[in-house]
Amino acid sequence: MFKDALLQATHAGAEEIRRFMEMEFKISNKEGINNLVTEADHASEKAIIEVIKEHFPDHYILSEEAGEIVQDSEYKWIIDPIDGTVNFANRIPLCCVSIGLEHNGQMIMGAVYNPFMNEFFFAERGQGATLNNKPIFVSKKEKVATSCLVTGFPYTYLDEPNGPLQVFERFIRRGIPVRRLGSAAIDLCWVASGRFDGFYEHKLQAWDSAAGFIIIEEAGGKVTNLKGDPYSPYQPGIVASNGFIHDELLEWIKGNVPAI
Repeated sequence: MFKDALLQATHAGAEEIRRFMEMEFKISNKEGINNLVTEADHASEKAIIEVIKEHFPDHYILSEEAGEIVQDSEYKWIIDPIDGTVNFANRIPLCCVSIGLEHNGQMIMGAVYNPFMNEFFFAERGQGATLNNKPIFVSKKEKVATSCLVTGFPYTYLDEPNGPLQVFERFIRRGIPVRRLGSAAIDLCWVASGRFDGFYEHKLQAWDSAAGFIIIEEAGGKVTNLKGDPYSPYQPGIVASNGFIHDELLEWIKGNVPAI
């Protein structure tokens, strides 16, 4: 029941962003010069919400552009109609629809779909994670020094101890590869599928990580906040990994860089 609605909603949103990629569309700014929103974001969001409301008219919805559609419900749908909007606006095909479903505060299901690469990631609590219906698992790397990492940077720079540039510098000074794709949802799914070994970011919103969070856990990985405490999509910092490098990765982020 929930899975069918989630898959249908994800495909509906993806169909809109695929359609808009082939045409001219309007781009506007939110706060920050490069925090963009496009016509496609709104069209995707509208299609997604219509599907959810058709199936579950009394469910709570939290979506990036529409905000909160508050209902007295145990279920909450957390929607990013286009994760990677700057990529999309520049016609870079690293972007996706991301939808998570929460029940009484726990993520129970998530889907992330990049229609331009035809990659559909899905997870259900206790049922494992899949890419295009085939099981996926995190990598088995055991050392940060031999890992391939991915991160993202906020639209407004965070001038704070152990900020994005300080942490990034630690890794690159040691020659550790750190990629920046521009879509946190894809970053998380690529950790889940073993392409990356770890991901960290200082400032995310709930819709950026809700689906990817459960996909990583169901693929055998680990997700915490920047301090190593249990993760919640409603706080900004995240560290996600294959689990094997997690404690060491946290130490690097905190500034406790080990000898290599």
